Amino acid sequence: MFQFSLPASIKGYDTFAEFAQAEQIQSTDLLITNRFIYEPFMQACGLPCPVLFQEEYGAGEPNDQMIDAIRAKIPADTGRIIAVGGGTVIDIAKVLTFVGDWSAEDIFTGRVVPEKARRLTVIPTTCGTGSEVTNVTICELKNLRTKKGLALDTMYADEAVLIPEMVRTLPYKFFATSSIDALIHAVESYLSPKAVAHSKIYSEKAIEMIVSAYRAVAANGAESWKDHAADFLTASNFAGIAFGYAGCAAVHALSYPLGGAYHIPHGEANQLMFAEVLRTYRKKQPVGRLNDLEALFGRVLDVEPAQALDTLYRLMETILPRKPLKEYGMKPEEFPQFADSVIEGQQRLLKNNYTPLTREDMIDIYNACY
Repeated sequence: MFQFSLPASIKGYDTFAEFAQAEQIQSTDLLITNRFIYEPFMQACGLPCPVLFQEEYGAGEPNDQMIDAIRAKIPADTGRIIAVGGGTVIDIAKVLTFVGDWSAEDIFTGRVVPEKARRLTVIPTTCGTGSEVTNVTICELKNLRTKKGLALDTMYADEAVLIPEMVRTLPYKFFATSSIDALIHAVESYLSPKAVAHSKIYSEKAIEMIVSAYRAVAANGAESWKDHAADFLTASNFAGIAFGYAGCAAVHALSYPLGGAYHIPHGEANQLMFAEVLRTYRKKQPVGRLNDLEALFGRVLDVEPAQALDTLYRLMETILPRKPLKEYGMKPEEFPQFADSVIEGQQRLLKNNYTPLTREDMIDIYNACY
């Protein structure tokens, strides 16, 4: 038995001004965004609601201190949160729909089961997280020196709004890391044992759209990605739908210690783990859904299935060159504790692996990336 649904309604507009004109934004709404997004796209719209800028409460990806600081500034009469931004803004906004007496660490460690009391509208400004259609949020817990994910049905957005205008101004590095994240979402959800025909359709289409656009970018130069911004945004949304149902797995699980301990951006950390995780899958279980994935990439890349994944890795390196872990300052003696933290804290993801990985497998993957 399975049940596939899209809890968030999905809308599309060409510009933020068009969205603002069509939507009835009220003084009881709260806009959470970044100033560099607000000033060019939203300031002239004369919005009646208060605005909070995420960067004024901390830099980088979401952490518990940032969430707690922003939460303290939410007006008491807020009925809806409008989140306009990348993964940091969106993940924070999901938590801020909750009311009650809690800290972010309470929620992410399971000490408190929160209650949603505010509506959520999400407008993504990157082409990677797919977070506008998932019930997942990620947070760095400063005291615990790790990242943890939380998946609750109450964290689905009520509305997801896709506006290509918001993506085209991304710096190249943010485009690269976010779109690679979307591609890995699509691959992991495709290989997940929880995948069904309905979720696989979204995974497959996301893979086709991203890889086809990557080939065009590789042929025409880095800045040509903007010509495909709408495709990358749509593909990210499709991948979000797919992994929202089937889940992500070991690539994401193994990347979290890298982000938590060394603050490597999420998509970049995922790419560091991606090839070695899939190579380990192939060694441990060479026959299975992985062969279907190889055939899919073979069709999109115009190569034989046996060469498809290696061809993909080279294409991804063209989009974002991958560095060895040693260049981030890591040491091999850290890898056993990384593996232990993954086993202890990321079972939510590890249960979606194509094939089980042991502690020794995980340490070997880190060493292979060193």
